[in-house]
Amino acid sequence: MKVIVTGSLGNVAKPLVQTLAQQGHDVTVISSSPDKQAAIEAIGASAAIGVVNDVAFLEKTFQGAEAVFAMIPPNHATHDLRAYYRDVAGNYAQATRKAGVKHIVHLSSYGAHLDHGTGIILGAHDAEQILNTLNDITVTHLRPGYFATNLFAYVGMIKSAGFMASNHGDNDRILLVHPRDIAAAAAAAFNNRVPGRSIRYVVSEEHTCQEIAQALGAAIGKPDLTWKTFPDEQVLQSLLGAGLPEHFAVNLVELGSAIHTGLLEEDYIHHKPFVGTTTLADVAKEFAAVYHQ
Repeated sequence: MKVIVTGSLGNVAKPLVQTLAQQGHDVTVISSSPDKQAAIEAIGASAAIGVVNDVAFLEKTFQGAEAVFAMIPPNHATHDLRAYYRDVAGNYAQATRKAGVKHIVHLSSYGAHLDHGTGIILGAHDAEQILNTLNDITVTHLRPGYFATNLFAYVGMIKSAGFMASNHGDNDRILLVHPRDIAAAAAAAFNNRVPGRSIRYVVSEEHTCQEIAQALGAAIGKPDLTWKTFPDEQVLQSLLGAGLPEHFAVNLVELGSAIHTGLLEEDYIHHKPFVGTTTLADVAKEFAAVYHQ
């Protein structure tokens, strides 16, 4: 099967490409960086160098493909994140129709069922709605939980303040997922296509923030590490003080609040998720390696 993978060689795309190539699929990887071409070819895939904002490039690249892994690359510079998501999702939809692709696996997010109150996740909601307009095409939405690799952002705080903190924490539940488990879910979706529209939540393990802090703390020699919950406004001011653009900081705070209140996972509990094999202990080892670099 010929598969197009967007996302270059990112945390999800790279293990997905490796898996699909090992399974004998004909894989083409879209990357905006010419420097990635050699690395892409080294794992048995072809490289298509271009940007997802260019619909003509996508139409040409999608030609002859049976399936597409569609993720929307992060764009922290834009002041209208939802418009950016809609534009890229619209490009994917147009190129898919034009090329006659039969199956699209979309990297969405938990919380994408909501059209309000989830900050940066609102773009994933809009993208799902756009891709659902594709008639006679199988559309699989993967809704992963909280990326384990996002925990690496707390390294500096732990070193300087001695704790973790956000506007979610303590006993708030985290649906933790490792990118390689998302890749496994995507590969499974390609190999076991379910016609029509489907949603698949993807998690590795479920833990409270404090359980995560304890595991990370044990791995880095700080057994008393805690994950504190601060008010929204305090977190917002901290993000702004760190130099984040205001529009992005506001969206992050709204997302954190949705985790704290449980809003983000309200639909998750009604679905049987794809459960990965990565444990919190595995994540803690990776975290320790980053922490001690």
